[in-house]
Amino acid sequence: MRSLFTAFLLIGVSPIAAFAQEVAKVAPPTAQLPNEADEDENEEEELRSGVDASGEIVVVAGRIKGEVQTPQQPVAVFDEEEIAAYGAASIDELLEAISPQTGSGRGRGEGRPVILLNGQRISSFREMRSIPPEAIRRMQVLPEEVALRFGYPPNQRVVNIILKDKYQSKQASGEFNYPTRGGYSNYEVEAGTFRIDGQRRTTIEAKITDTSLLTEAERNVIQDPATVPTVAGDPDPARNRSLAAASRVITLGGTSAMGLGKDGLGGSLTVNGAYTRTDTRSLSGLDTVRLTAPDGSTALRSLDDPLRTRVASDAFQAGLAYNRPLGSWQLTGTLDAGYTEATTKVDRRLTSDQLAGLRNAAAAGTLAVAGPLPSLADNGFDTARSKDLTASSLVTVAGNLLRLPAGEAAATVRAGFDYSRSDNRDTRNDLGAFVLDRSDASAGVNLSLPLTSKRENVLGAVGDWTLNLSGGLDHLSDFGTLTDWSAGLTWNPTSKLSFQASYIVNEAAPSLSQLGSPNVLSYNVSTYDFTRGETALVTIVSGGNPDLIAEKQRDIKLSVNWQLPPIASFLERSNVVVEYFRNRSSDVTQSFPLLTPAIEAAFPGRVTRDASGRLVTIDRRPVTFDEIASSRMRWGLNFGGRLGSAEAQGGGRGGRGGPMGMLGQALGPGAGGPPPPPPPSGGSNASGGGGGRGGPGGGFGGGPGGPGGRGGRWNIAVYHTWRFTDTVRIAPGSAELDQLDGNAIGAGGVPRHAIEFEGGLFKNGYGLRLQGEWNAPARVNGSGLPGSSDLRFGSTFDLSLRAFVNLGQQESLVQKVPFLKNARLSFTVDNLLDQRQRVTDENGQVPLAYQAAYRQPQGRVVGIDFRKMF
Repeated sequence: MRSLFTAFLLIGVSPIAAFAQEVAKVAPPTAQLPNEADEDENEEEELRSGVDASGEIVVVAGRIKGEVQTPQQPVAVFDEEEIAAYGAASIDELLEAISPQTGSGRGRGEGRPVILLNGQRISSFREMRSIPPEAIRRMQVLPEEVALRFGYPPNQRVVNIILKDKYQSKQASGEFNYPTRGGYSNYEVEAGTFRIDGQRRTTIEAKITDTSLLTEAERNVIQDPATVPTVAGDPDPARNRSLAAASRVITLGGTSAMGLGKDGLGGSLTVNGAYTRTDTRSLSGLDTVRLTAPDGSTALRSLDDPLRTRVASDAFQAGLAYNRPLGSWQLTGTLDAGYTEATTKVDRRLTSDQLAGLRNAAAAGTLAVAGPLPSLADNGFDTARSKDLTASSLVTVAGNLLRLPAGEAAATVRAGFDYSRSDNRDTRNDLGAFVLDRSDASAGVNLSLPLTSKRENVLGAVGDWTLNLSGGLDHLSDFGTLTDWSAGLTWNPTSKLSFQASYIVNEAAPSLSQLGSPNVLSYNVSTYDFTRGETALVTIVSGGNPDLIAEKQRDIKLSVNWQLPPIASFLERSNVVVEYFRNRSSDVTQSFPLLTPAIEAAFPGRVTRDASGRLVTIDRRPVTFDEIASSRMRWGLNFGGRLGSAEAQGGGRGGRGGPMGMLGQALGPGAGGPPPPPPPSGGSNASGGGGGRGGPGGGFGGGPGGPGGRGGRWNIAVYHTWRFTDTVRIAPGSAELDQLDGNAIGAGGVPRHAIEFEGGLFKNGYGLRLQGEWNAPARVNGSGLPGSSDLRFGSTFDLSLRAFVNLGQQESLVQKVPFLKNARLSFTVDNLLDQRQRVTDENGQVPLAYQAAYRQPQGRVVGIDFRKMF
């Protein structure tokens, strides 16, 4: 632990030490910055450099059409070269690679960040996910508060993707993954075409993913002795219980966008659609029976028909986006709709009469307890069917409301309507069709009010202050009216330093699935019983709970974003982001938590035990907690720059001394080798690569054909989360459970510290990327009664590696094999260290339910990926 923090400390100190030696050597440019008031915001500006009044060197790239301009500074900005350094095959892969930068510490949203295209909302991520990263001109990562300007809640960071004006390609790729421990495999095959010509954009994609079954026997999972057959030759339960289901997913999709009116000045229209077929198969073990002979001898027998669960679903999705100017305002309307049919088939267990027949035959001596078992009638299967329909629409009008002394007051007005319907049927109950539907009409407004301004000379000595206010209403057909509002302040004392403070109040309703999903029984689930200190195979009930109520949220966020000065070309950019969050929620809907003694005492009706006290059934349908409160800090460091000397790359001047300079020299001078070929279309918007905006994570220098030439790239991003408090009160008047002190409601406890990082090198077509996440150890307390035990969840360190080569940049190879032009070969290793979390009780023993294979079934997985663009 100490060495790990020391390493990150050195990462943070090295740039500062290097800066002390380098800054005196940097020759300041002589050009002065033009007056921003004279800039045309609708045209791209040239790269500018100069010295501000304080003597600080300023290098600012031009404003690009489609950039989001807000008082809040970007968390990161990526140019073409930096994006190419990730070696990603799609925007989906690219976002996964930069997850430390795009992840939010708010703890409210789930999944990917809010996605914008050229500064505008899209109907869904479907229309973006398969776009090749080579088509991206620039990408901004913005803080959560920016989401309010586009009609979204401030729960996720915002990623704005700016595409090139012209680009086209066809691509095909194949990927195969296999764990070093064996047992199963996974492959993906994908093909598509993409074309963009101004406002016209077309995407067609097809993808198939197949994963084989992984069983407990293939990971040597130790079985509970009480469940292992005692007769040689009986079927092995471990071979008939899956750790990971077999699955096949087929996806087809397409997007078409066009401009409206002459030269597209009338706006734009985008339509997209997709179809996804998913099939999964899992095994839940075997039926067993204990037979007793007339002489008193017994045997535990297993029958040879495994309990199978099959799920098949068909999902149809469609989206529509419409954008047009309304004078100086911008109108955006989006519609996203989906329809999913799913069928779940669960094998029926042997009936009590069938098992009693075997026991009676053995007791009568007509069936040898260790002999062949007779064939029993197949009881068939139960079927659960669901039909889910969703439709979500949102219209926003955004623009400048009025001019204040400190600048323009910006406003966003939103109105939306969502509809959801869920139709569920299950043969295991007599309820027939169980239908839930919900409509949600919403409206809201967001205001951004400049209070002071250096540019407008309004109290400029105190910097730029901006007040942000928002409010909204949601009327749900099944819950009534919910409200939300927020207030925030942004202070920019300099162009490099930004402070933010936000207070967010929100009401949230449980989802339809939490309310009305059909009840499903899962048999023989290995579960640790804290009360008895043992592992049991129990039946788990899952589904919806119609008695849930609305949640109330009250959150505080404080943050600072500081962009550090560049150091020559090797360290062109660096910034520090520090965020503090305090969340407080009441009447919280939660999945049924880990069954600790405290939880069992609070929800006694959810647990069934037999006469001996052995755990038999757990009802894990959602529950309502009285209050959950937490506070934490998330801070991160982002560093990046070029590999090779500035002179060799033709950009700027500056010394190469100090630790960073020596490391740069060690990696090799110059860019070396010829520049990579243009994209297949030849339509690269080269001027867009001419460096970043000067924000954190921004691209400096030039992209293809731009200032600064071509050189290698490197970057490191490290984010640390430190949880200060995390408490749960299950019911009014009950004691608080401190999750950080072992009174956890989650299966793995709550670690106090977590670290995410990603980084890599890219030069001459060769790239190496590392991405990882470390979580501190955690503890879950037992009851303290005899037989009970605390559990310690060891630290985890998940490290992934990606090495790739752009074969098209290897000229000698392409001359011999022309097919390899515009091809890339990648090697991946997930869980490089093959680490799986170790869970132990007070005696240092691993409970059966917490074996490593249950925590991380796959282990280390190696993969190979070939991608060809035409």
